Amino acid sequence: MCQPASEAILLLMMQEERILVVDPLADIEKLKAIASEPRVQIISLLRKKVMNINEIAESLELPQSTIASHIAILEKAGLLKSETVKAKKGNQKLCRPTFEEMVVQFPQEKTETDFLEVEMPIGLFTDYQATVPCGLCSTEGIVGFLDSPESFLNPNRMKAALLWFGSGYVEYKFPNNALYEKRPIRRIELSAELSSETPGTNSSWLSDITLWINGVETGTWVSPGDYGDRRGKYTPEWWKLEGSQYGHLKHWGIGGEGTYVDGVRVSDVTVDELALPEHHSIRVRLGVKNEAEHRGGMNLFGRGFGNYPQDIVLRLYF
Repeated sequence: MCQPASEAILLLMMQEERILVVDPLADIEKLKAIASEPRVQIISLLRKKVMNINEIAESLELPQSTIASHIAILEKAGLLKSETVKAKKGNQKLCRPTFEEMVVQFPQEKTETDFLEVEMPIGLFTDYQATVPCGLCSTEGIVGFLDSPESFLNPNRMKAALLWFGSGYVEYKFPNNALYEKRPIRRIELSAELSSETPGTNSSWLSDITLWINGVETGTWVSPGDYGDRRGKYTPEWWKLEGSQYGHLKHWGIGGEGTYVDGVRVSDVTVDELALPEHHSIRVRLGVKNEAEHRGGMNLFGRGFGNYPQDIVLRLYF
């Protein structure tokens, strides 16, 4: 049997950030390629580590010929890449996925070009509640003390690039720049990198993360887990590998027809219900309710941590 991939090759292959956006009309072959349980299992295995065909066959308890056929289909669809490298005896074919996340996005007309955008550092919250486990850190070190909610009052919180809590929330006041435009807001969007939070990490740890705008509960996203399988693309080297490393970049959109998370409808709340023209600021709250079905905590990643070079971004469309 061929030898497993070396750690050096594994790190090289997994360092880059890959998000695959699939147009279901133009990329129908990609959807067909993953419409198979064995092929989904193969991708799931390879997202954890680079493997050769023999290793995949052993893990799934399937013949090597069957695995080779599935690999060929996934490669043809552009969902996998393979590389032939030297082994102790001959060569081995190492396989890896071409993406970290796959998003199916239906085509739509690009009409939303007139907007205002504000990016808010995650440490500039104006209100908070936090239960243990909780804490904050900058790109240089821990802010205050671990598992001490009072550390959220530390003046150095302004430098925070990662914050976390078991339940509670953080709230921000964004300037309502639309008042100076004197035009009605057609849609509001918010994006942030988020994950669940548990001591250590657990990729299967569910958490209901909710967004409120001006006190109105707009919708909830269920985070799949808290990730520590590899270092985040921007996570500093001093941060222990046992800690939360990265999250998912989530997009809330509130328009005239309801609220959506990554294009999936989550509530009937519309932009008119947010009473935006009545306020000089826009209050944005992210958190986990005490009564949540999945009370699995929240990690909020800012610039300098995680996989995305941003803090919390708010967009107002006219």
